[in-house]
Amino acid sequence: MGFTFTMQEEGSSSVTSSPLQFFSMMSLSPSLGSPHPLLNELKSEERGLCLIHLLLTCANHVAAGTLDSANALLEQISMLASPDGDTMQRIAAYFTEALADRILKTWPGLHRALNSTRMVMVSEEVITRKLFYELFPFVKVAYVLTNQAIIEAMEGEKMIHIIDLNAAEPAQWIALLQVLSARPEGPPHLRITGVHQKKEILDQIAHRLSEEAEKLDIPLQFNPVVSKLESLDFDKLRVKTGEALAITSILQLHSLLAWDDEAAQKRNPHLARASNGIHQQRAQPMFQSSLSDLLEKDTANGYAPSPDSASSSPASLTASNSMNMESFLNALWGLSPKVMVVTEQDSNHNGLTLMERLLEALYSYAALFDCLECTLSRASLERLRVEKMLFGEEIKNIVACEGLERRERHEKLDKWIQRLDLAGFGNIPLSYFGMLQARRLLQSYSCEGYRMREENGCVVICWQDRPLFSISAWRSRK
Repeated sequence: MGFTFTMQEEGSSSVTSSPLQFFSMMSLSPSLGSPHPLLNELKSEERGLCLIHLLLTCANHVAAGTLDSANALLEQISMLASPDGDTMQRIAAYFTEALADRILKTWPGLHRALNSTRMVMVSEEVITRKLFYELFPFVKVAYVLTNQAIIEAMEGEKMIHIIDLNAAEPAQWIALLQVLSARPEGPPHLRITGVHQKKEILDQIAHRLSEEAEKLDIPLQFNPVVSKLESLDFDKLRVKTGEALAITSILQLHSLLAWDDEAAQKRNPHLARASNGIHQQRAQPMFQSSLSDLLEKDTANGYAPSPDSASSSPASLTASNSMNMESFLNALWGLSPKVMVVTEQDSNHNGLTLMERLLEALYSYAALFDCLECTLSRASLERLRVEKMLFGEEIKNIVACEGLERRERHEKLDKWIQRLDLAGFGNIPLSYFGMLQARRLLQSYSCEGYRMREENGCVVICWQDRPLFSISAWRSRK
């Protein structure tokens, strides 16, 4: 499962490990630090070590603006990385593409010319998201916990309104309709408002939910709102007096942090110079003992992820031309929901510097690629599609983009707890029954690496010991 390497210990045989364990247990060997004349003949574990070292050194040159050195390293990496190789080779292929894209952005004309004909069809995006939903348990667990929180909060309510801030998949609401239809007092009148950028997707959801509601004889209205989150007109949500309101957001709120960053940079031009383009950064010594050691170095070396990024601190939230995080959460609070359930990636990909984000992203995407290594063969087209069109694009956005263009600003659960608390929301602990259902779902997967743990009444889903997604429930605290 995942990247394999052999390490002999006293009284033990060879050990097989995932990339996450590989990062923390293996040491960088000085013999791999310079161009290797026979790169393709390296053993798997040597190649993995070499790739990590080359990626970190290359990223440091990109950050420092020494592009000739970065280019030479990209050439070396390309001899080792492969989108259809082992886990480390696949990860390296997409991080290499992201670093190259960041360099190209320093020549805007060239970058635009090379990307002028690139487009992603709505149908391809839908297929890729569907594959992510089917191959991983994360969104399914979020649906189970979200629906259970709604059912418990809405007990006895006759008029229920649900606002779905990412209406991309009808499966969640079909499951809820089936539970509501079996209520002893009879089903409620249900209204679902779906927000999404693509009208075609909202039309498909409306059709599926109408079919299911008719089959179950549940009165249902579907209100489609075609909009980006940051430009959402709250009047179009049509919240009415007398209906019990629930709000759900699955993997959406983090994108609003780009507008907070934009506002902060307008107030502080020095911050903009530091975080945009290819900025100056002190070069890292050529050989470190391990990636985990790199993570422990202080911020003066330019590698260690800071626990509190200046670009995402709730204290720095201000208004902007579009809806930023503070104003958006305040608007949600003003709707007085009985329950709001938030699902987000539980990773710190919103650091101020390139090196902070790259190191954090290496860890979290290594875990996701390892999940797929456990699930699908290396030759699987479904696997390639998810890695390239979903994870690859997210990695590129985290590494290559800045400002409003960088929307994949994933943050840890403690940041969301702080932010929602400041906005006037009180935490609702997820119920024992909901967590029991979620654990059963995780246990149904053939891969044994999935874990679930409770943190302050919230749930964090992990691969091995690496947190990947968080789910939390809230109510409007008056």
